Amino acid sequence: MPNTFKYIYGPVPSWRLGSSLGVDLLSQEGKICTFDCIYCQLGKTHIYTRERKVYIPEDLIKKEINLLPNDINIDYITFSGRGEPTLALNLGKTIKLVKNIRKEKIAVITNSTLLYDKDVQEELSYADFVIAKLDADSENIFLKINKPIRGITFDNVILGLKDFKKSFNGKLALQIMFIRENADHAREIAKLAMEINPDEVQINTPTRPCGAEALNIDTLLKIKEYFSGLHLISVYEGRKKDVKPISHEDTIKRRGKF
Repeated sequence: MPNTFKYIYGPVPSWRLGSSLGVDLLSQEGKICTFDCIYCQLGKTHIYTRERKVYIPEDLIKKEINLLPNDINIDYITFSGRGEPTLALNLGKTIKLVKNIRKEKIAVITNSTLLYDKDVQEELSYADFVIAKLDADSENIFLKINKPIRGITFDNVILGLKDFKKSFNGKLALQIMFIRENADHAREIAKLAMEINPDEVQINTPTRPCGAEALNIDTLLKIKEYFSGLHLISVYEGRKKDVKPISHEDTIKRRGKF
């Protein structure tokens, strides 16, 4: 059974999602993304693009979902994986397909770069929970930390987040990765978060090996004070479930954890 799955992985214990089964609609030899974030646990971006296309046919996802054991314990089925899931042109179709098979809630973890696209907004509307990235307060910090592909601007990301929040009926969270490069901008990032008015703000810092150093818990607690009035969770305070994965350990490592 552990070697059966190629496109779904986990479940993994998530401080944000409980027991989370991952779905990777981009499964290729390397990371496919609109960003090349300096802290990404998956390493460098191999295919740098903002073109949406079908990478993995939804029928292959359906086949693996149908192989799940009856006694599996899942809180969320989460579209994430090796890159930016909204680059998959069949994201909406696959979410609807999975919802027709499984009873669990659907989450999507996105870097927010394509939220300006009305088609992407519609496809994400089928999800129950969207976790959207916001790591900067200006174009300069955006370029330094997230290193977007040409044509993606900080202003468009903010406009996309605000626009999506207005139309989305599910739960929207902002995930903010704090590292040395943006820690001094926490107050300004918090102001933007308040303008967007998400249902939740997730305060994060790298806890696994990557290209950036984690902030300590005291620094993160001070940063949290700027977000007073918003519903907050943080990586140091979150609890993880004891979860038994069904996919091979190498598969989970290749895609990263939540």
